[in-house]
Amino acid sequence: MRYYTAEELAHVTGGILNKVEDVKVCKLFPPLLADEETLALALNEEEIANLERTKAKIAIVPLGAAPENITSIEVERPRLAMMKLLTMFYVPPTTGDGIHPTAVVYPTAKLGQNVSLGPNVVVAEGAEIGDNTRILANAYIGENTKIGKNGLIHAGVNIGKNTIIGDRVVINHGASIGADGFSFVTETPDNIENAKKNSGEITETNKNQVVFKIPSLGGVKIGDDVEIGANSCIDKGTIEYTTIGNQTKIDNLVQVGHNCKIGNACMIVSQAGVAGSCVIGDRVVIAGQAGMADHISIGSDSIIMAQAGVSKSFPEKSIIVGAPAVPRKEFIRQLQTMKKAEQLIKKFQAYEKVLNADVENNEG
Repeated sequence: MRYYTAEELAHVTGGILNKVEDVKVCKLFPPLLADEETLALALNEEEIANLERTKAKIAIVPLGAAPENITSIEVERPRLAMMKLLTMFYVPPTTGDGIHPTAVVYPTAKLGQNVSLGPNVVVAEGAEIGDNTRILANAYIGENTKIGKNGLIHAGVNIGKNTIIGDRVVINHGASIGADGFSFVTETPDNIENAKKNSGEITETNKNQVVFKIPSLGGVKIGDDVEIGANSCIDKGTIEYTTIGNQTKIDNLVQVGHNCKIGNACMIVSQAGVAGSCVIGDRVVIAGQAGMADHISIGSDSIIMAQAGVSKSFPEKSIIVGAPAVPRKEFIRQLQTMKKAEQLIKKFQAYEKVLNADVENNEG
């Protein structure tokens, strides 16, 4: 276990050190869980108040919030500082050195220098693993798949054939990369085609409908510095690549359909679903449980809010809200209209008795 001095912590975070005494720490906790060997993380008002009751001798705080009784480090961007600190204290998973005896590496596969393969890992025909990449237990690397340098593939990951993965990519537990896309065709027009043809009405049905699978012959191409969360799925393209750009981060339980093109530095949050053949620009944020229809495009620097149901394309720098999704300004206007309508109804109800009485008098 390594200990860090206050000076080292201030240097790493780029913060301002207010030193009361010499301290050394080996762990991070919120103030109320901290002891004398802990750096207390007081990054919001509630945690700053808790410093009065902490056992810690050093805390990291936002600019201007330095306490008088303990050593502190003031930082301009608390969340960025927290990232730097957690990176310092992070202990990577144990993978062991070299190839575990139970790993299976096919003769035509190629392994770079310092590759680590855990128990029961399978590296199929023609696959290539770059230098210093670590693959944990029970992972499967498909035929002709190429994984770059310094990657980390967690336990239980399945990577299909013809996948290309860049450098420094992290794929978390149970993710599926390169499974067949959800792509089918019916022998005769199905209900969706029927409804589109008949202005939203289903006028014909075929009780003996036959559904044929469209095979996926393409692959998945993932850029550098990408992270993919646990149990997320990225399907391979039908005849081309499904692509994920550099620096994009995908949360747990996300579905990316076949043929999608997702840009650089995007953030896709848990339980979001991106249907097939969507095109997502750079630096797009897709919040939790948002869903996108197939064959639409979202321009760069857009934000799709949580649980939005996106059924059409939007230009760059859009903020997209609601189901069906609309631009944020239009969504607010709709809310304002509903509020005004509510007020008008209340006014009408207040005068309803008077109006009814006048009608009765005129009829009499």
